[in-house]
Amino acid sequence: MATPYFSVLSKSKKSRARTGVIHTSHGEIQTPAFVSAATKATIKSLTPSEISQVGTQAGCVNTYHLVMHPGVELLQKAGGAHSWANLSLPLMSDSGGFQVFSLAQNKRRASIRGEEETLLLKMSEDGVIFRSVYDGTVQTFTPETVMRFEQAIGADFIMAFDECVYYPSTHEYAQKSTERTHRWLERCVAEFQKIKEQNPENYQHLYGIIQGGTFEDLRIASAKFVHDQPTDGVAIGGVSVGEPKEEMRKEVSWVAPYLPLDRPVHLLGVGHVDDIVDLVVHGIDTFDCVEPTRHARMGSIYQWKDMVLMLDKLESERIPYAIDINHLQHKNDQSPLDENCTCEVCTNVSKSYLHHLFKQKELLAYTYATMHNLTLMNRLMAEIRRRIEEE
Repeated sequence: MATPYFSVLSKSKKSRARTGVIHTSHGEIQTPAFVSAATKATIKSLTPSEISQVGTQAGCVNTYHLVMHPGVELLQKAGGAHSWANLSLPLMSDSGGFQVFSLAQNKRRASIRGEEETLLLKMSEDGVIFRSVYDGTVQTFTPETVMRFEQAIGADFIMAFDECVYYPSTHEYAQKSTERTHRWLERCVAEFQKIKEQNPENYQHLYGIIQGGTFEDLRIASAKFVHDQPTDGVAIGGVSVGEPKEEMRKEVSWVAPYLPLDRPVHLLGVGHVDDIVDLVVHGIDTFDCVEPTRHARMGSIYQWKDMVLMLDKLESERIPYAIDINHLQHKNDQSPLDENCTCEVCTNVSKSYLHHLFKQKELLAYTYATMHNLTLMNRLMAEIRRRIEEE
């Protein structure tokens, strides 16, 4: 008997939280899990061996950026992102829908003649025509082309093409957009099935995306629709796009009762510690976000004791769980980055030295900070799994 793609291992007695395992062709993922941002087929500043060293279980690449550069033809010839970038861990690919709209909507670029050109050229039932932010070339994304792009990228989990509803939008526009996203999902499913028929050894798994903006009725309708589609997983999209955290939490709670019990659930673009702690209770299996690595490159160094306080909710959920290594107070501090962390960086690097690296803009600063932050994010997810199992 073949190993099931997703298995639930334990369920919380206090909430919808659960632990599980996702089986892929590139390894297993113990859930709940954090999926590190690997937008351009790299987790910024880390080598493949360092990615493994910090305990990262999966990475999320971006279709928009990889289609723009290096392009799908090169990726196909290279055998996909795994072999091209020497990445041995499971990969997820965002469809690029968010980037198409966030990078292009209401933005312009200067043409070679010095004239301004609108980046978003046309959005229709068929798809989106836009100018690349890289070189201004006209590009077309449709549900069918995106499925083929993601096939070439070769990620283990691929996201259906969708429109991320802007914030704040009207109910009228959010409904129109969400219904179009549903029709695009049906086309993605049909194209994905063609890909599977043409290549029975294709190992990829398709996720549909719940949209609906900030409107409860649209969110619930979208959750029901996406749940009923023949996909391997379900993702919640269009949250954390500018709305207050309280709104984002409500948007997730609205759809929680309609999430699948037998398929993995992913929450797109969410990765603050307080968000993970508050939202894992709704049955979210995986989260992806740029925050731990982006914070690292800014010198924001996570602290384990404060992350656990947030998990314990012994204080308010606004506990600051990072220190700013750029601050002058760390110049002469020879203590480890975090006395409660035993990662390679904390074992060998002092606050004083990392402060020096950041002040001198040394590239090693980004590597050390990123290794530490991701180590603690993955340790946090392991602690969450442990607590769910004990509830």
